[in-house]
Amino acid sequence: MSKCDSCASKNSCSSKESCSSIECKYGNIKNVIGVISGKGGVGKSTVTGILAVKLRKKGYKVGVLDGDITGPSMPRILGINDKRSLIVQKKGSEDVKFVPVETEHGIKVISLNLMIESEDQPVIWRGPVVNNVLNQMYTDTEWGDLDYLIIDMPPGTGDVALTVMQNIPLSGMIIVSTPQDMVSMIVKKVVTMAQKMKVNMLGVVENMSYIVCNKCGDRMRVFSKKSAKEQSEYLGLPLICEMPIDLELVDNLENGTAEQYIYNSNEYDEILNDVIK
Repeated sequence: MSKCDSCASKNSCSSKESCSSIECKYGNIKNVIGVISGKGGVGKSTVTGILAVKLRKKGYKVGVLDGDITGPSMPRILGINDKRSLIVQKKGSEDVKFVPVETEHGIKVISLNLMIESEDQPVIWRGPVVNNVLNQMYTDTEWGDLDYLIIDMPPGTGDVALTVMQNIPLSGMIIVSTPQDMVSMIVKKVVTMAQKMKVNMLGVVENMSYIVCNKCGDRMRVFSKKSAKEQSEYLGLPLICEMPIDLELVDNLENGTAEQYIYNSNEYDEILNDVIK
């Protein structure tokens, strides 16, 4: 499959050559990791946040690009939704530079919700505009030197997923799923798409795999009797880790203190294994 064949702008594009990777203008990024799923509500933004915080705790320089342009959530997850990014315009030019917001632990974040007046203000844009904004957020943000840039992608196999896979130099991609056959079937579509686009697949994180009983400590699988290993084998990917339903994490997400909770917790450390490797 050529990049042009799958492009939403194929019939209107004036370029005579296939799209090529775009470059960051204001920094040096060593590794770019995409986090994606086939459908919404499975926790890919939460996984993005956990991964970013755990990498930062290891001493890496980390950035997060909120690629879910019409449904951004990273500012809330990282507790910076009350802050705003600076947009700097060069003198005598229409070019702009985005200055990301830094979290308490120094993670650099760029999101459309950091650029609009209110976080609940809707963004009503068609696909080509969304793609252009995504590209600009990657290329024109003052990232500085980063060891890892994590991109929280919208669900599905649409325009934004294509833009990231075709234009941004991905080091690898993580798939997020939950333990239901229906979800796995939809997630499989993204896996197949990424394989056709020759994207390096790091593995799958199964979220909401189980809940731990407060009294006996047993793990209870509440959505499916199938193991995470069985689901990952269906997807044809290695299993990175299983994540529980964690009400403490939910409380901290709602209170804007999730970054500190994840940073201080020993949970979720195994999510780093395949990424750093």
